Amino acid sequence: MRNIVILGATGSIGRQSLDVIAACGMRVAALTANRSSRELEQQCRRFQPELAVMMDETAAGDLRVRLSDTKTRVASGMEGLLEAASLNGADTVITAVVGMVGLRPTLAAIRSGKRIALANKETLVCAGELVMQEVEACAVELIPVDSEHSALFQCLRGCQNPGEVKRLILTCSGGPFYGYRRAQLETVTKEEALRHPNWSMGAKITIDSATLMNKGLEFIEAMHLYQMPPEKISVVIHRESMIHSLVEYCDNGILAQMGTPDMRLPIQYALTYPARVPGPAKELDLLRCGPLTFMQPDADTFRCLSLAYEAARQGGTQGAVLSGANEAAVSLFLNGQISFLEIADRVAAAMQRVPQRQNPTLEEILDADAAAREIVLHP
Repeated sequence: MRNIVILGATGSIGRQSLDVIAACGMRVAALTANRSSRELEQQCRRFQPELAVMMDETAAGDLRVRLSDTKTRVASGMEGLLEAASLNGADTVITAVVGMVGLRPTLAAIRSGKRIALANKETLVCAGELVMQEVEACAVELIPVDSEHSALFQCLRGCQNPGEVKRLILTCSGGPFYGYRRAQLETVTKEEALRHPNWSMGAKITIDSATLMNKGLEFIEAMHLYQMPPEKISVVIHRESMIHSLVEYCDNGILAQMGTPDMRLPIQYALTYPARVPGPAKELDLLRCGPLTFMQPDADTFRCLSLAYEAARQGGTQGAVLSGANEAAVSLFLNGQISFLEIADRVAAAMQRVPQRQNPTLEEILDADAAAREIVLHP
């Protein structure tokens, strides 16, 4: 019986995590959200957590009123997020917040000895070396929730010797603009970019999927999660999203993890590992899923993928610069302030202008993130 904290409970991963928790009979210790006080109230009334946290102070005040007839205590801001992440009695923390805000609470959860079900890409992209050092020092489990990294994690379970791994292969749907040329991308709209062909996700990650930045971030994550150099990781376009990733071994055998495009399966595996139990994920009908195809990604047209490859090779604070600049640029695009292609342009400018540091401290990582955002917002 797990006692779970969800950081980012009202987002796509948070809501699906609650589906899994309900289906598997687990307990909720704390829930957090940014501003959605009405939705968090409904979740709290159903799951009766000890603690609820709103990042926004005004929303926290509203939630206190809404939950005044319950036993759930309400906290706010980063202080509340850190409290939730290290809450006594909880054994698992699902980090489903979007962006750099997830780094500090993830570190707090690690230092508190929790199992980490990691759905926040920026944590490892920005501070992978630092985070994995803390995981080892604190002897905690960090289990990925991203479908691709969960697939790699599952395919590696039978590996007795890491030296037997020849290559990690991340699959990529290609997003809504697969096959487009640069000229076609000049006029695409926010509405078009948000129409992912296979997955239902939050706005930021959906745009990242359209630019292929999402796959670039996952590329960097894989380096840290599995201690792999960039030359032993590759990306293939797999439009059907039935194979979530693959591991190639030294004898040229390849193991693949398959399933429907349903995030509840990797969420559940992160919570129940090493056990497998029945859950809410849909089963895959092999007789109806159709042919499975694989193609090379176009990293020249979808420049964000190339920028991520470059950040992976450079290391140091470049991951934080890439992530922070992209997060700021995607926000501008969603607000109609820049074009789709300008996302990559602004990320590239930040990577050129922010001084790079190797073996950075947490403060240097946060400074690099802030500097990158400033360049994107005020070029």
